[in-house]
Amino acid sequence: MIRFDDKTAFLAALGDLTQPDADAIEAAGVRQAMLTKPAGSLGRLEQIAIFMAGWQGREKPRADRIRAVIFAGNHGVVARGVSAFPAEVTVQMVANFRNGGAAINALAGACGAELMVVPIDLDRPTGDICVEPAMDEADCLAAINAGAAVVEAGLDLLLLGEMGIGNTTPAAALCAQAFGGAADQWVGRGTGLDAEGVARKVDAVALAVARHGADCADAFEMVRRLGGREIAAMAGAALAARMLRVPVMLDGFIGCAAVAPLARDNGGIVHHCLAAHVSAEAGHARLLDALGLEPLLHLNMRLGEGSGAAVAAQIVRSALAAHGGMATFAEAAVAGAL
Repeated sequence: MIRFDDKTAFLAALGDLTQPDADAIEAAGVRQAMLTKPAGSLGRLEQIAIFMAGWQGREKPRADRIRAVIFAGNHGVVARGVSAFPAEVTVQMVANFRNGGAAINALAGACGAELMVVPIDLDRPTGDICVEPAMDEADCLAAINAGAAVVEAGLDLLLLGEMGIGNTTPAAALCAQAFGGAADQWVGRGTGLDAEGVARKVDAVALAVARHGADCADAFEMVRRLGGREIAAMAGAALAARMLRVPVMLDGFIGCAAVAPLARDNGGIVHHCLAAHVSAEAGHARLLDALGLEPLLHLNMRLGEGSGAAVAAQIVRSALAAHGGMATFAEAAVAGAL
């Protein structure tokens, strides 16, 4: 299991990223060229299969061990009226996940994923990022390690999800800090804010970036000051997955925002990641462009929970089924390439 002893260890790992297996990529590409279909005719499914081969280190990648994880955290900035729901809904939804009643329960089951729920200090909201850091260094490191702890060598795919009332506000602040732009370019309606609520949210993001921007010298400080525990956990999980060569499926705006601070320091952090979808949340398409990720789906989803990641995992399963299950020209006694 990956564990970061301190901030320095986290940043060192981010600066020295594991790379995919070049031999497996080559072998998977050769196999694709031998399959009974015109070259490129399965489009992005072919690219996904080769991507998965590189990170799994095998010519025929698998989707037997898919793990979906929901990290949950609460946010002090909610007191500013930046969410349409009260903070206690986070606890209630965690109970719903554990009872099997949420969308992610159904969708994780449909794609064959094991579901884990990791609530982090829900009785202790983060600091109000408009006036103070979200977490102290120990808190942030603990949340990062809570994320790293869910990653095991040998997982075929990791789906990252979250639950945290108000967390589109710190997510927008992280994006503004990482990639620039005005607060209103990153802020959306979240769970259904009215115009006045959106205005409060824009003000909160602008205040947070103004308060902490000068101190966000590295990815750890960005997450610590502007993020949240579930966001820090997703960042830790994404980095730990990279260290163990486990491919990651990012979900929506918040999941992608969790890797934004890491990408600002080292853009290669997203090379083991797939973007599940572009959500209906304002700012997500802009964020995907900044990260250099092309979403697999565009379904106007905005639920979170890792729901989009679970749906997109079905695309990965299809890509690997075709890659591993089709006959080659020689096996099918088909003469020449189509």
